[in-house]
Amino acid sequence: MIMLALSKGRIFDETLPLLEAAGIRVLEDPEKSRKLILATNRPEVRVVLVRATDVPTYVQYGGADIGVTGKDTLIEHGGQGLYQPLDLQIAKCRMSVAVRAGFDYEAAVKQGSRLKVATKFVSIARDFFATKGVHVDLIKLYGSMELAPLTGLADAIVDLVSSGNTLKANHLVEVERIMDISSHLVVNQVALKLKQAPLRSIIDAFASAIGEPSV
Repeated sequence: MIMLALSKGRIFDETLPLLEAAGIRVLEDPEKSRKLILATNRPEVRVVLVRATDVPTYVQYGGADIGVTGKDTLIEHGGQGLYQPLDLQIAKCRMSVAVRAGFDYEAAVKQGSRLKVATKFVSIARDFFATKGVHVDLIKLYGSMELAPLTGLADAIVDLVSSGNTLKANHLVEVERIMDISSHLVVNQVALKLKQAPLRSIIDAFASAIGEPSV
């Protein structure tokens, strides 16, 4: 049995064509089903629905054999125990710093004052500001990041940005791009040895679908 960990939403939707290329079709719509383990047209393959932040953990500890997760989640997780064969180039967005309109971010950074930064991506934010030599107080939040600068909780946020419309709607401006984000294929290293043939066929099919050489 091959267990594939996916999260609902954009990553799930954009992984479906890659699964089709591997001859795998999910038989139920996760938005209409209450099931957390979904059958596919291949009896030996199941899809496990987990929170996006939990995908690397499920794969690392063997709750799933293979999974698709964002680069942001991988960095925060640390990538321990994971084979990362492919950047799938799906669910693209960027990690950025944003502040409320009117806040002089450039002056604050140049003056070396301490910044209060709200984010759920603590490792990424810490490393980014450390390389700039900027002292920050990090405030971990799990959602509604845009509220932090508006309520005075933080001077800035570090968050994922796609279109930028949510920032604009909340009178925030993007001031620095930290990195581009896309989703990666991750594989449990033990499973890759024990289930080499079926896992390798999926990896090879994904690689072919995105035009990358097999690894």
